[in-house]
Amino acid sequence: MSTLTDISIRHWGLADYVNVWEAMQDFTNQRHETTPDEIWVVEHPPVFTQGQNGKAEHLLHVGDIPVVHVDRGGQVTYHGPGQVVIYPLIDIARRGLAVRPFVTLIEQTMITVLAEYGILAQARTEAPGVYVGDEKIASLGLRIRQGRSYHGLAFNVKMDLEPFARINPCGLRGMKMTQLVNFVPDIKPAIIADKLSQGLIQAISRSIS
Repeated sequence: MSTLTDISIRHWGLADYVNVWEAMQDFTNQRHETTPDEIWVVEHPPVFTQGQNGKAEHLLHVGDIPVVHVDRGGQVTYHGPGQVVIYPLIDIARRGLAVRPFVTLIEQTMITVLAEYGILAQARTEAPGVYVGDEKIASLGLRIRQGRSYHGLAFNVKMDLEPFARINPCGLRGMKMTQLVNFVPDIKPAIIADKLSQGLIQAISRSIS
């Protein structure tokens, strides 16, 4: 039988967005009260994803990048190689976590990782994600079904930011995006993927202590 401290990490590498999304749905639909939680780490080929509340007006000129309409909250965002995407598949009800504290936990984990590099970052109550000054470095969008989470966070590490100019990121007009390589030139996505996934496991485990 699993315990609440059992959280495994699954590395997908570079994987098609729709395939991973469908796998998240299947995992969430099929899990039961003793299914161990998992954290999935992945990078996606270029894709825009439009959340349930997404408005077409925030898609400016997407060009040849596909748009996938998905079942998470929020507006449109971009995924591409060099961006670390982490999907926490967590039974938050089993852990006694409400949605807002869970969102805060994820945001604080990203802020803590940035602080390791001397970067001061913050969250915004009105617009989930993590910001360095006036620029956004990480986005966050979740779906909670029967107390279980899927979808997750996207952390810009070392990627082509140009496609963000083709949308209003997260529905925020004029929002400028940034990435970690602008502050830490030799950074590698795999390092950040490890720090974020391990940090999330520690934070989630502490939440039940």
